[in-house]
Parts: sequence; C-alpha cells; structure tokens
Amino acid sequence: MNTDVLVVGAGPTGLALAVDLARRGVDALVVERAERLFPGSRGKGIQPRTMEVFDDLGVLDAIRAAGGPYPVGMIWQDGKRLGEHQMFDPVETSGDSPYAEPWMVPQWRTQEILFARLAELGGRVAFGREVVGLTQHEDGVTVEFASGAPVRARYAVAADGGRSTVRRTLGIGMTGETVDPNPMLVADVRITGLDRDNVHVFPPRGDGDGFLAVFPLAGTEDFQVVAQFPEGTDVDLSLDGIRKVVAARSHLSPDDVTEVRWASDFRPRAALADRFRAGRVFLAGDAAHVHSPAGGQGLNTSVQDAYNLGWKLGAVLRDGAPESLLDSYEEERLPNAAAMLGLTTQVHRGDVRRGAATQQLGLGYRGRSLAVETRAGLPDEALHAGDRAPDGVRAGVRLFDAFRGPHWTLVTVATAEDLPPLPAVHTVRIPAYEAYGAGVFLVRPDGYVGWAGATAEGLAEYATRVGVAQAPASLRRWPA
Repeated sequence: MNTDVLVVGAGPTGLALAVDLARRGVDALVVERAERLFPGSRGKGIQPRTMEVFDDLGVLDAIRAAGGPYPVGMIWQDGKRLGEHQMFDPVETSGDSPYAEPWMVPQWRTQEILFARLAELGGRVAFGREVVGLTQHEDGVTVEFASGAPVRARYAVAADGGRSTVRRTLGIGMTGETVDPNPMLVADVRITGLDRDNVHVFPPRGDGDGFLAVFPLAGTEDFQVVAQFPEGTDVDLSLDGIRKVVAARSHLSPDDVTEVRWASDFRPRAALADRFRAGRVFLAGDAAHVHSPAGGQGLNTSVQDAYNLGWKLGAVLRDGAPESLLDSYEEERLPNAAAMLGLTTQVHRGDVRRGAATQQLGLGYRGRSLAVETRAGLPDEALHAGDRAPDGVRAGVRLFDAFRGPHWTLVTVATAEDLPPLPAVHTVRIPAYEAYGAGVFLVRPDGYVGWAGATAEGLAEYATRVGVAQAPASLRRWPA
C-alpha cells in the first residue's frame, strides 16, 4: 500500500495532523497499535492557543460543547470545606484573542471529535497495526507491521507516544530528568458524595502521605482522580486500591467510588528528543517531548507540533514548495518544546503559577528562518515576523475568519500599498489597528506572521522562497 504521509499513532497529535493534511488534499494514513482510541482523560486541559487551532481545523464547536471551564478548587480538611483555591491566575482579555481561559475536555473525547472530523474529510485510521520495522529510501519510507502488509509513504510522522517505537527504531535519543520521584495515580471514576461545581482538593494529612484531587470532567458523569504517593510505592490501579486511597485521604467512604473506567500510574518526567527529524521521518507530540501534566502543556504543545508540520507537508506535497521548507519544523518546534518543558517543570514544583505563560499565546518563531522582519527599530512589544497574528475586527472584517482555512493571508494595515500578485494568497485590507501597527503582513497557514514590512518590497522574493506563489488558487479579497 502507498500513501503520501503515514502517521503512526491515533492520539491527539496524530489525529490533528491527519485532519490538517486531509483538508489540504494530502493522502495520509493513520495507523494505531491499539484496537481503539485511547480511553482515558489524561490530557484534559485545552489552552487558548489550541482553541484557536481547533477553530481553524473545524472542531471548535464540538470541543466547546463537549467541555467547560475549569471549576474553582475547593480545599477540604477533615470533611470540612476550608476555602477556595484558584487553579489559574486571571488573565486580562483583549480583542486580539477570543479565548481567555483553559477549557476542560477529557482526552478521550477530544480524540473522538478529531476522529469524527477526520472521517468527515475522508481520512483513514487503521487500528491494530503495530510498527515493527522502518526503512528509509531516497524518495520514501517503508514501514512494516506485526501483521498486515507494509506501507510505503513519501514521509512518516511518529506520533506514537513517549515510548515511541519509531523514535527508538531511528536511534534518536531522548534527554530528560525525573521531575518528581513520587509516583502518581490518574483514573477516571464514578463517585457519589461530591458536587460537580468544584475541583475537590484534599491536602496531605501527614509527612508520609500525598495529596488527592478529584476533578469533575465536564460533559461526562465521570470524575478524574489524581493522587500522589511516596517514592517507591507500587500503585494499585484496581477498584479496591482506588477506593482505599480515596477513603484514606478524604471524608468519602470506599463505596462512594462506584466504578473505575480507566486508570494509570506514572512518574512525572520531562524529556526532549535530541532531534525532531531523521530523513523523511518526523517526531511529534510525546514521541518528541514528554511533560509533567502540571500546567496542561503536553497535549497542547503536541497539537501545535501537528499544526506546524501539517501545512509544511501540504505545501511540499501539493503546492510545489521546496523540500527544504520541512527543515523549519525542527528549527521551530524543538526550541518551543524545550521552553514548554521548562515551564511545566516549574509549575509542577510550584515556582510558576498557571496563567498567561501557560496559555501559549505568546509563543512564536522570531529569529527563525521563516520569520523575515524588514522593519528596523521595532520595540520588542510590537508585532514582529514570527509572532502569532492577533485576532480583531476592523471595518467589518474579523481577522480569524479571514485566516481560517489552509491558505496564506496577506494583511495590509493602514496602507494602500500596491501588492505583488500572489495567486494562492487571500488578501485583507484593514484600517489602522494598534495590535499590528501600519504595514504589510504575510500570515502563514498556522496563524503566525511569516513576513512583515512597512512596504511590500521583498515580499515576492520571500513568497517564492517558501513556495507560496507556486500554488494556483482562486483569489478572495475581503472588504477594504
């Protein structure tokens, strides 16, 4: 069997990438070792930047309907409510971002939504396909499985988790550290005796004990139980084992835990792959970086890996862009993943609060090869090439509506500058907007400013270099 892109792993990373490729007309196949989608809620926090990504991928309405905002934390002691705990520092909202707070959706539900969107676009997932071998050729990759015929693809993407078979087959190392030697339990359960209006926090009762937190999972009848244990503890994942932990650390009785729907244990760890690319194979998501769950960065960083890689693969495979464009994936994503690993470790250890830093709206690619800034003397706080392009409404145009879709967008702000003909680019002309400043801005398909200038001088050369102008498309112009 042949395909353009083989995606190994049907988690949030692999499914988001497959959705992005499918809407670009790229033939992609997702293979998954398990017989079904992951059943647990491990990654449940969707940050504002990822909400923007999901808006563009066409799944935002379903994500919003499936979840809700994080409830206020309620601290308990000896069966009494001691007071509230705000899990996230408040962040001031502005017109340049439509989403101001994390959204809680169980990981299994996020995957179902992405899976349904992929099916709607004609994409495919093959379950029960365990990778056992990979061979690279000059023009492709052949992947072999424990059962079934091999698949040949022009490119392959490892989105198969922290214990990635593909990464190990490639011989790519992973450098990391144990964030916390104390093992953790995470489980989806049914519980009686707790309201669903709060996250219920039970602090440790003694030096040899650990905390217990119980999260009502929005859009479901389940709660997620998170518990910490002393180093060296063998965590019991059975119904009886979880009942004992809940009863010992809260005012609930063992029988209040009526069902365990999924359970896992882990040691919080931070690790980063030494490379994100080997020839025609790319690493994305947990295969490339493993985070502590604190701060809710793992799933979000992973989806944004997919969002960064998807448009570049589409540009090379369908739009005539140079193959060298794919080199920018590692250049951009590896430093961002490293920064997020540092942030999650700080949040886990209590050095940083969840807030503006964990929203991921400030991440960007300044100084990278695809970020060309032609204006001199800009203050640091100004919008630069490489930054996330802000939202906003000007002259009846909402910018995120103009950006939505697999295209580049050319935005002129407070200028009537003549523009070079770029047949694959949508053009938006708006009056003055402080979030941008006056000038010309070429916005990438993933919503970051690729090129910026006071005039359009040099824009055509940039577009040719990254393959923008080579793909024929109908030109859509928005109101001036």
